[in-house]
Amino acid sequence: MKTADLFKQKTVFSLEVFPPKPDADERVIYQTLEQLSDIKPDFISVTYGAGGGKNGSKTIQIASDIQRRYGVESVAHLPCINLTKPQAKEILDRMQEAGIENILALRGDRTDDAAPAGDFRNASDLISFIRAHYDFNILAACYPEIHSESSSAVDDLKWLKYKTDCGADHLITQLFLDNAYFYDFQEKARIAGISAPIEAGIMPVTNKRQIERMVKLCGVALPKKFVRMLEKYEYHETALRDAGIAYAIDQITDLIAEGVDGIHLYTMNNAYIAHRIFDAVQSLISANVRSA
Repeated sequence: MKTADLFKQKTVFSLEVFPPKPDADERVIYQTLEQLSDIKPDFISVTYGAGGGKNGSKTIQIASDIQRRYGVESVAHLPCINLTKPQAKEILDRMQEAGIENILALRGDRTDDAAPAGDFRNASDLISFIRAHYDFNILAACYPEIHSESSSAVDDLKWLKYKTDCGADHLITQLFLDNAYFYDFQEKARIAGISAPIEAGIMPVTNKRQIERMVKLCGVALPKKFVRMLEKYEYHETALRDAGIAYAIDQITDLIAEGVDGIHLYTMNNAYIAHRIFDAVQSLISANVRSA
């Protein structure tokens, strides 16, 4: 099923997982998926490669297994900055053969150890390529606090509108910790003519190292309420985990009350945390069935 169609029926609840690193025991990810499938999410997305690797074979295999083994729709991530068009076509052909219908088209991060291939400068180039050659449902990323390389919020929205004009059917936000950024972004996106469903990406922050990495990579703003929570519990591992779960539940409760299209939970492959959050918001999601 194409994920864009899910939003016509209900508030969508989805999960993200990442493949194991090359030297890790693959059984662990399947044990996690077994536990996550009990949530019965609307879909599970699978990041590309392992530990930033370029090999997407595990992504394709896991995304296919999510559908075949667990009866849950899947989304396969595909970053394009290091791919040539023939390489992208080979991967997309394999995804199609594996029965995958949904692709999250990403530019991907620039790294010092790999020069861009040059065929795809931006995610919009990959979206146009997929739309021209395939019938995939295409997802794209968006940024409530503005992409780090955008010159302004207006510039950022211009490029996002271009992504949807190129063929993106469904948008997922980068994580954020202050819902006010999401509401402001969503309003401006609609005014700009972006009509694709926008899922709010939520990451439960459960340890200090994770927070530091988020600030460095994503530039996410830390609200005063969040900072107070961190200062109080940063040296108490279990307390910080539980406070982070409670903070995410608070965010999701508010978003659902305000009519968000969907919630995309970045699980970090932690089924326990995902279950804690879902159990707390399940009744809210179930109450938001859309009329035909």
